[in-house]
Amino acid sequence: MSRIARKLLVGVAATGACLSMFSGLACAEEEKPTANLTVGAYSQYIWRGFELSKDSVVVQPSMTVGYKGFSANLWGNLDTDPYSATTDASNNWNETDLTLAYGWEMGPVAFSVGYIYYALDAAEDSQEFFASATLDTLLKPTLTVYRDTDYYPGWYTTLGISHSFPVQGDITLDLGAQVSYLAADEASTYADPDDANDAYSNFHDGVLSVGLTVPVNKYITVTPKLSYTFPLTNDAKDLMKASSKDGNDDDFIYGGVAVSMAF
Repeated sequence: MSRIARKLLVGVAATGACLSMFSGLACAEEEKPTANLTVGAYSQYIWRGFELSKDSVVVQPSMTVGYKGFSANLWGNLDTDPYSATTDASNNWNETDLTLAYGWEMGPVAFSVGYIYYALDAAEDSQEFFASATLDTLLKPTLTVYRDTDYYPGWYTTLGISHSFPVQGDITLDLGAQVSYLAADEASTYADPDDANDAYSNFHDGVLSVGLTVPVNKYITVTPKLSYTFPLTNDAKDLMKASSKDGNDDDFIYGGVAVSMAF
């Protein structure tokens, strides 16, 4: 996943509070807006188990701004050599997503809710709402539920775990794993491989990932990452294979590196 406003009034109120405190107490620093710019280059674009690029590098820029739990993110995908079985390939820039979110904490659990608009070049645009909860404990289990309410109505639910190990200094080794369940409302969105008249509903894709977080300085971080996506069931295998670019692939190994600037 950002509205930045009312800083003047907040600053005046904070100043008054500081002046009224005992001289030995310090005034807490006012919360400030945040911003993050990330550019990643990867060997393939895999989304929810579906192959969205093949035999080309994809470049994925992302920009996020946040303030007091609110955030807005703009993300895009540029395919350097779009794959097509015909001579008419799609545009290089083929997706732009807008995500609006709000996050908060209650005890050991961090929650977030939000909205995603998918602007797609080779398919119909769509919209989604989501809710997520992360437990601040070993492996940080995270449950996220997505609900598409537009062109591809259905549910996509993920359960993930992750852990980071210190390597040297501030560098960490990051491991992650995730499983999902995909349930379409209509067969026209995703059909059951065993009955084209029924909507698909089953455990879907699993993802294993390994990466490094390498802080360069206070503002810049480099993150190389390698991922493996695979089907969790035979139905998922059939659907992922049928949806792949040449109809033969149902698991994918892909990776790349992202550079982030945060301030």
